[in-house]
Amino acid sequence: MSPESRPPRGLVLVVEDEPAIADVVRLNLVKAGYGVHVQHDGAHALGDVRRLRPAAIILDVGLPGMDGIEICRALRADQDWTPVLFVTARDDEVDRIVGLELGADDYVTKPFSPRELVARVTGVLRRTQGTPETAPQTVGPLTIDTGRRRAYADDREFALTATEFDLLAYLMRRPGRVFSREQLLSEVWGYSSVAGTRTVDVHIAQLRAKLGEDSPIRTVRGVGYAAERSAAERR
Repeated sequence: MSPESRPPRGLVLVVEDEPAIADVVRLNLVKAGYGVHVQHDGAHALGDVRRLRPAAIILDVGLPGMDGIEICRALRADQDWTPVLFVTARDDEVDRIVGLELGADDYVTKPFSPRELVARVTGVLRRTQGTPETAPQTVGPLTIDTGRRRAYADDREFALTATEFDLLAYLMRRPGRVFSREQLLSEVWGYSSVAGTRTVDVHIAQLRAKLGEDSPIRTVRGVGYAAERSAAERR
């Protein structure tokens, strides 16, 4: 299937081996103003990403041949941080956590509401494409530049997914303030806690692993998370 002309909202690559589901997702994305390219075969999806440079990818986990997890792993290994939303027929927390740890930006299970899926895509793209130009923020050794979507400390720059960056930026814009998991889901992901606050924990763990000793994130037991200034910065 040839890609539709690119409207202002961008092109979405849908990688789904069930034609009926792919068609429903395509129709809803087109109705919302997106261009869509559908790929039913996982082995060809990587080539489509590199050729089409989509704004976002909706990726079925259970693809024949090369599955969605392998595709996401290959993209991130190539330093390709195109937003990825996993779709799976399994509502298993272990699978969900594995997907997020690989660098997925969101995760929905079948059966799902096509309108909700479109809303999730819109939410990710709104954050990544509509970031206002603000002065860089520094907490401890870490600096984020939201206009350029860069996170760095001294001469080190960190490769973050769209959602990891948005979560870090949200915390760092309000240093010292503690946010609950429910607040972070609502403000960063754009949906309620019914989706599961474990998503927040996994992304925090990923951020800490990537940032290492430069991470400003502090856990407030029983409450949530904060970006903590150093003692010298608080004086």
